[in-house]
Amino acid sequence: MIWNSLNDFWAMGGYGLYVWGSFGVTAVCMALEMVWVKNARAQALSQVATELAAESNSKEWS
Repeated sequence: MIWNSLNDFWAMGGYGLYVWGSFGVTAVCMALEMVWVKNARAQALSQVATELAAESNSKEWS
């Protein structure tokens, strides 16, 4: 496809809303996925640390 102007590029032959909307939704989903993974990792590390501390304390009392 040949674009004669920047407006033609953004319009994408009439499909601009679909094309750029798809890019936008994909970018938002990827950003949310990174946040969710970061939070899940932090929670998992916290849980492991808590379990290790509890195990260490139980060995001290034995």
